[in-house]
Amino acid sequence: MTPQKAEQLALSALGWIAASDDLMGVFLGATGSSIDTIRAQAADPEFLGSVLDFLLMDDSWVSGFCDFANLDYRQPMIARQVLPGGEVPNWT
Repeated sequence: MTPQKAEQLALSALGWIAASDDLMGVFLGATGSSIDTIRAQAADPEFLGSVLDFLLMDDSWVSGFCDFANLDYRQPMIARQVLPGGEVPNWT
């Protein structure tokens, strides 16, 4: 997955979150963001990483988004690893 595809996936996830009034409220509360902040940062790869961090907190959100977007359930995690701050640590 390329960084551009990861950003596109995260933007799609943000749109899916925004389409749900209940989930958008949870996102705003969990991140401390506002609608204006989201609009201003929607192109920032670090912010898009935080969108995927949020999505990945709940398996039902992942499956709901992936079913909606017709994606393999592993794709959000793969995209998260490509965006800033998503590197998997190597402990060896």
